[in-house]
Amino acid sequence: MLTQRIEEVTRMNEAFYRAFENLDIAAMDKIWAHQEYVTCVHPGWSIRVGWPAVRDSWVVIFNNTFSMQFELTELQVQVAADIAWVICTENIASRVDEAVQHSRVVATNLYERINGTWKMIHHHGSPLME
Repeated sequence: MLTQRIEEVTRMNEAFYRAFENLDIAAMDKIWAHQEYVTCVHPGWSIRVGWPAVRDSWVVIFNNTFSMQFELTELQVQVAADIAWVICTENIASRVDEAVQHSRVVATNLYERINGTWKMIHHHGSPLME
């Protein structure tokens, strides 16, 4: 059962990064729990609390980014009962206007199993200084 849950969380985490890469707010809506307790901290931003504020942060990012590609390294997936966490390094190539920017972010993604489905409840990204 633990192996199955780790695989489920891994698939949900992959869906999160696909939605992020595709700048797809409809897909992001399906990944997150729409709860008052969800939280998100983007690199350089203050904390966003509650689904409306978290969703608005994704809309701002998606509306101001032309493209984004992720290569995840140092990936770890852990599950304890109905809570799971993924820790990874996001190696990001993004485009704003014509300039391509490369960055590395250490991320923590938390998931909660709600009615049998894993939903994201927290994302925190911290930039890595080179």
